[in-house]
Amino acid sequence: MTAPRPSLAAGPTDVPLLDETIGANLARAVAAHPGREALVDVASGRRWTYAAFGRAVEQVALGLLARGVAAGDRVGIWAVNRPEWVLVQYATARVGAVMVTVNPAYRVHELEYVLNQSGVSLLFTQTAHRGSAYRGMVEEVRPRRPALRGAVMVDDAYRGMVEEVRPRRPALRGAVMVDDASWQGLLDDGAGVDPTALAAREAGLDCDDPVNIQYTSGTTGFPKGATLSHRNILNNGFWVGELLGYTEQDRICVPVPFHHCFGMVMGNLAATSHGACVVVPAPAFDPAATLRAVASERCTSLYGVPTMFIAELNLPDFAAYDLTSLRTGVMAGSPCPVEVMRRVVADMDMGEVAICYGMTETSPVSLQTRRDDDLERRTATVGRVLPHLDVRVADPATGATVPRGEPGELCTRGYSVMLGYWDDPERTAEVVDADRWMHTGDLAVMREDGCVAIVGRIKDMVIRGGENVYPREVEEFLHTHPAVADVQVVGVPDERYGEEVCAVVVLRDPDASLTAEDVADFCRGRLAHCKVPRYVRVVREFPMTVSGKVRKVELRERAARELGLRRTGAGEDLGPR
Repeated sequence: MTAPRPSLAAGPTDVPLLDETIGANLARAVAAHPGREALVDVASGRRWTYAAFGRAVEQVALGLLARGVAAGDRVGIWAVNRPEWVLVQYATARVGAVMVTVNPAYRVHELEYVLNQSGVSLLFTQTAHRGSAYRGMVEEVRPRRPALRGAVMVDDAYRGMVEEVRPRRPALRGAVMVDDASWQGLLDDGAGVDPTALAAREAGLDCDDPVNIQYTSGTTGFPKGATLSHRNILNNGFWVGELLGYTEQDRICVPVPFHHCFGMVMGNLAATSHGACVVVPAPAFDPAATLRAVASERCTSLYGVPTMFIAELNLPDFAAYDLTSLRTGVMAGSPCPVEVMRRVVADMDMGEVAICYGMTETSPVSLQTRRDDDLERRTATVGRVLPHLDVRVADPATGATVPRGEPGELCTRGYSVMLGYWDDPERTAEVVDADRWMHTGDLAVMREDGCVAIVGRIKDMVIRGGENVYPREVEEFLHTHPAVADVQVVGVPDERYGEEVCAVVVLRDPDASLTAEDVADFCRGRLAHCKVPRYVRVVREFPMTVSGKVRKVELRERAARELGLRRTGAGEDLGPR
């Protein structure tokens, strides 16, 4: 009998990696495609050709030099999707600064943590958006006391209190509002800088230098700053675009947030590394604005997480939008329900749409379906490993690679793995092992054809009476229910079984109802008893992150609370109170 093949796969390496900085890559695109559009902002009506975009990026870069930004300095950006965000992304790369992307949903406490933990010296933001007064919050986190430059101890009695007031990181020196006069002020300052100074700065940069810090949301504790290099994110954007077949003819609609890798890497860098155009439909996701942008700008590619595509498909006037220009796109961020993918392909003309899988710490994409993959591969799996990367599925307990067809933890290795969490070697060592394998925390199965199916998060897996229930499997099945528009499955405490299955459902008709008995009847004879949801909760919408992911931890806690279930601190499950 032939021994089963191990769950280990390596991507092709026949085409070499890009061995250049983001600034150098952009310069090549500008030279090759000066007259083609690089960036379109639908909301403001502003457009940039590659030649104009290159000049605009240089203006911002010179402004950064005028403000004293040195190579390696951290420059933050805290804003929604707008053209200035993209200009700052490329300008910071050209001067060798490390751009710190700040979630627009953050408030004072979170903002202060990120700025201090990364040591941001200059922050780009906006005055306000949808009730968020960014200017006021920036004023709240500005340093309020002069920096203590030194102290002499005549004894040790007060040392602790002195250390509390000593600044531990560089203070925020200034802020630039991208929507007021301070933006023009930065550009005016840059006009006085000799462009040869920028060329000299770029000549000293290396593609392995850090260029971006992205804070992962996490479910407990403060977020971690994944530190990414030019090589990390430029190559990842390039290879995503290569597998999508991008050329300078493509126009990519990017409604996903720029502060996340989905927007700034898979969107912006995939575009500029191929001479394609980025179309920004709106400052924040709006399903109607997105489809209007696709239609008016004749976009060939559309990005989104599944909930975004569901919102677009469910628009009452969906059929009125001309989407015939679309050929491809990316669905990522969370598992794609089969029925949603079928509709995207059939109703949105996205015959070459790809599923991408990854995480911030891997720049982000490790696996992607191919343009010629059939519907089964695009719905049952997240594709195959990208070029120049390795993936494997490991036993979470022993670390050994499991045979193909068996579940385990997905691990990835190669150029895309982050440099580490910023100033946090201990937490880096928890996820990147000595052999440079990044441990994702996701449960996966590698098939014989090399395609990988994600079956859940290790922490999200429901263990009911000793049986492992993978939420993705139950979600896929419930998506076939005619009343269900979207569904998330979570585990809730149970006195007898440890955990029970709970389905949290968004209905197609908001005024309809769906009970646990209805769902049980639908599942009877078609789903193993241990997988049938004992509880069903109907909601209008799911709690979401800004990047479009469902907050399953919050869903789980909310469902348990509403059902009157709780878990003790020792882990003992208690039933209804």
